[in-house]
Amino acid sequence: MGANLKKTILISAVLLAASSSAQSADIAARPVYTKAPAVAVANWTGFYAGVNIGYGFSDPTVTSTPNDAHAAARMPASQQFAYDVAGVLGGGQIGYNYQAAPNWLIGVEADFQGSGIKNSSVANFAWIDPAAISSEQKVEWFGTLRARAGWLANDKLLIYGTGGLAYGSVKENLSVSMTTAAASAGAGGGSSHDCITFPVGCFTGGSSKVLVGYTAGGGLEYAAWSNVTFKVEYLYVNLGSSDTTVFARPLGANPPTSFNAHFSDLHFNVVRFGANYRF
Repeated sequence: MGANLKKTILISAVLLAASSSAQSADIAARPVYTKAPAVAVANWTGFYAGVNIGYGFSDPTVTSTPNDAHAAARMPASQQFAYDVAGVLGGGQIGYNYQAAPNWLIGVEADFQGSGIKNSSVANFAWIDPAAISSEQKVEWFGTLRARAGWLANDKLLIYGTGGLAYGSVKENLSVSMTTAAASAGAGGGSSHDCITFPVGCFTGGSSKVLVGYTAGGGLEYAAWSNVTFKVEYLYVNLGSSDTTVFARPLGANPPTSFNAHFSDLHFNVVRFGANYRF
């Protein structure tokens, strides 16, 4: 009886040990799941400054409308002419970025550009005598003040949109000239106005003014090093429309005569490349 009891106790102990080992092995085999840490993104917060160079282009129009009977007799209806303006531009920018979340960025940027955006055109003019109208428009400089908002695809690449205020200095000139000496002699209207000195312009006028408008666009910015980024950017800039009065100089006691030249919205596209240094 004692021997059987000992055997039973020994078998029970072996079974219990085997069961505990199996349970321990099962627990050890179960995978342990932990929440993956958020991907760390480099810090873009701070001030920066940089330079850029690019190209701008547009296709405005100018519409000429007579202001008095003398001009209306020679230009019976409004005349519209289309032409292209384009040129190289370059300048600098300053701004501030705030990394609002690991992958989101907001900021503000101001830039100032020297501009070679310009062009001129010559077209036949519906005058009582053969004539040509010459128009010229040039963006001497412009600047913008914009908000920026973007998404960091990773710690090096920013994709952003931007928009805000635009302003610029625009110079405009317009003249009408007789195209032949005979037409010039006849265009004076009985020598009433100084249109008889060929080939000097009969009607001339121009202006230089600062126009204010808006801009919008977007771009990509890449952090090549910890403090240096490179960007490619597109901006649509609209500086609004403007008017210039073009006069013919009267001779003797004759009244002045003129027509109005209305330049359409000076809206141009800008593609530029730049580099920034982050402080």
